[in-house]
Amino acid sequence: MTSSQSYHIPVLLHDAVDGLKINPKGIYVDATFGGGGHSQEILGKIDSGRLIGFDQDPDARKNIPATDKFTFVPQNFRYLKNCLRLEGVIPVDGVLADLGVSSWQFDQEDRGFSFRFDGPLDMRMSQAGSLTAAKIVNEYDVELLAKLFREYGEIKEAYSLAKRIEEMRLEKNFELIADLNDLLEKMNHNGKKAQFKAKVFQALRIEVNEEIQVIKEMLEATVDVLKPGGRLVVISYHSLEDRLVKNFIKKGKFVGDLEKDFYGNPIKPFKEITRKPMLPSQEEITANPRARSAKLRIAEKA
Repeated sequence: MTSSQSYHIPVLLHDAVDGLKINPKGIYVDATFGGGGHSQEILGKIDSGRLIGFDQDPDARKNIPATDKFTFVPQNFRYLKNCLRLEGVIPVDGVLADLGVSSWQFDQEDRGFSFRFDGPLDMRMSQAGSLTAAKIVNEYDVELLAKLFREYGEIKEAYSLAKRIEEMRLEKNFELIADLNDLLEKMNHNGKKAQFKAKVFQALRIEVNEEIQVIKEMLEATVDVLKPGGRLVVISYHSLEDRLVKNFIKKGKFVGDLEKDFYGNPIKPFKEITRKPMLPSQEEITANPRARSAKLRIAEKA
């Protein structure tokens, strides 16, 4: 197993794993195995229990721990329910999900996740997918481009950015990160160039990997796979993710008001353990700057 620190420094490690309220004989799920940092911490707390780790990225296989207490599932966590059913482990005692992109993926130039490198405009978390960031910027019409930049990147200049992309691709296709960076450098970003680029890349990455829909499917599946009293622990990194998690925990749905039964009792599958998200300490942020936007929410199956 490679060092989890070289692949991805686990964020809010102890708070997240403590949030699972681990039973040494229980069955747990690390929905985002990655470098295995959270998994190693969980495995250290179970004896006759079992841990199922999900990751669609083939690179994550390098981090599989050598123990019969761990089962690796090479799938996107949107297939959580079906895969756990195949493993014969439903219901489980806890599910942990550390959303977003791992440090390892960000730092691989050929994956195309970061504007800091030059490489192909790819951004696929699984190479099995056919949609890439290059395909989006080269083929989506202006309205669709503007919509994804507005919704997934929360970019005010979404339409003007989409128009500039349309104009540039008439001259040549976007193939490399440098092609997109050249355009973004010329845009008005109010002195916040890195932040602007990060929002654009975030929007493209979310679209490529269907991240919003995938998170929704995973959260909905936890209702069926967790036993009563089981814990759901989720770490999110931007407002779109956190809003989904917050609403689902609070209301059992992603939009709309909390539903109540005939007697006025709230109808929701989870009880909030953390009413406000837990945040990383300044010490952790200093040691791992990528932790600065992390928010941890914990819920218990009703």
